[in-house]
Amino acid sequence: MKIKKAVIPAAGLGTRVLPASKSMPKEMLPIVDKPAIQYIVEEAVKSGIEDILIITSRGKTTVEDHFDRNPELEAKLLASKKQEVYDQMVAISQMANIQYVRQKETKGLGHAVLCAKAFAGNEPFAVLYGDDVVLGGEKPACCELCEAYEKYGVGVAGIKPVATENISKYCSVALEPILDEKAVYRLTDMVEKPSLTEVLSNYSILGRVVLPPEIFPILENTAPGAGGEIQLTDAMRVLAREHGMVGVEYTGTRYDMGNKFGILQAIVEVALQHPQVKDQFRAYLKQVAARL
Repeated sequence: MKIKKAVIPAAGLGTRVLPASKSMPKEMLPIVDKPAIQYIVEEAVKSGIEDILIITSRGKTTVEDHFDRNPELEAKLLASKKQEVYDQMVAISQMANIQYVRQKETKGLGHAVLCAKAFAGNEPFAVLYGDDVVLGGEKPACCELCEAYEKYGVGVAGIKPVATENISKYCSVALEPILDEKAVYRLTDMVEKPSLTEVLSNYSILGRVVLPPEIFPILENTAPGAGGEIQLTDAMRVLAREHGMVGVEYTGTRYDMGNKFGILQAIVEVALQHPQVKDQFRAYLKQVAARL
């Protein structure tokens, strides 16, 4: 079954990047000249997604404004004969059918996904975490996961290896290789924010999943877990045991936009490829590196 719907949870408080996120959503932090969430929406669209639900919270109306039309700005651009920039601004509002729902309490990623129950209905859907921008790769990461869902018919998690000293910040999965498949695994267990004695492997679910509608009754019966929040990982653990799940090691590079260093990494990598600034920025980096 083709995946046509995607959910982007973007309701977190962004405490790891304060004070920048005090009055501006972390999802709106720019990577050169586009906010982080636009890269995520573009990835979804390039993966064949047509309908997108963004989960927001108080103080995040700028996310909605960004994907809306701005008649005053558009008129000024046209009057200034800036047709190319005008076309770019209009295209932002036409990328997909984007809807919004507010998560009234920050009860965790699992609760945020549960807010999408009416939107998803009885269809499978992709989840692109609002903290995670994935760039490069053979195909968009969301596309790689959607293709795996179409092939195997079970939930799919995007996975990557994580350094042992960092695994407790994420989740750890138990996985088995699938014969004749490259970078695709059968997931048998997972634990959120494991202690060193609970680590199942150095692979973690990072930023992208595709879920069947069966996840919703599981989420409705999932008790608060790590951090006192309803963890999506806990619900996926039940899903994996009852219905099966696979993990795909997607080929793109993931940047953690909820982390100061991750933001800097994304900016540098995008700037080095940006047609307007790449040459100047590369020369600047060489000057900086010479002083280190």
